[in-house]
Amino acid sequence: MSLKDKLDLQRLPKHIAIIMDGNGRWAKERGQDRLYGHHEGVESVRNIVEACAELGIGYLTLYAFSTENWDRPVYEVNGIMELLVNTIRREVNTLSKNNIRLNVIGDLAMLPAQARQEMEEAIALTSHNTGLNLIMALSYSARWEIVNAAQKIAADAQKGILDPATVTAEVFEKYLCTAGLPDPELMIRTSGECRISNFLLYQLAYAELYFTDTRWPDFRNENLYEAILNYQTRERRFGKTSEQIQQNEEIIS
Repeated sequence: MSLKDKLDLQRLPKHIAIIMDGNGRWAKERGQDRLYGHHEGVESVRNIVEACAELGIGYLTLYAFSTENWDRPVYEVNGIMELLVNTIRREVNTLSKNNIRLNVIGDLAMLPAQARQEMEEAIALTSHNTGLNLIMALSYSARWEIVNAAQKIAADAQKGILDPATVTAEVFEKYLCTAGLPDPELMIRTSGECRISNFLLYQLAYAELYFTDTRWPDFRNENLYEAILNYQTRERRFGKTSEQIQQNEEIIS
């Protein structure tokens, strides 16, 4: 029996978020330039997106480029941006064919003009698709997102559009990049690092975290199935006790 066959299709996470880590180290281990790892990582993206679409996962968020990544060597940043443009241009028709809708979160003003244009065109071309929602986190950091949301709330309060006393968690979430999206239930990080690294800090409050030593260019659908199987062994209590969860399940059944 394959790992996919072992999955409980009734208990799949609705939203999976992935920190795609290890491209550079994977390349260095093979005596290659770091950009080689980023190029090879594109195949993993293709494989995981396809696997999520086949399973019927509703949302997949991929941490592709953080605001901190702008501080990397110029040649690497330029290479990643060029790869981004070429990949979007090459894959957009495949996304449409597979009914996948593309969205992007992050400080997109920092992206090169050509990258922004390709991204906007791809988002428009896939906007009517109804299958998997693929969210790319580009030039993104959670602290930036939270500060940005606070600034927008303050501006609306100053204009008299919003009463600060009415700001609840639900109101705050509408000012985040992920407004309208469900919070991730499973967060996967590859390459052995056991930290969140400024990724969806607000949204991951109750996500199950899964860390693997596998470098991103080696991460394939079987690795994804393994992560989901691990997720399905966990009891999601949201502050309640195990007894309360069991009682609720008995009532539902």
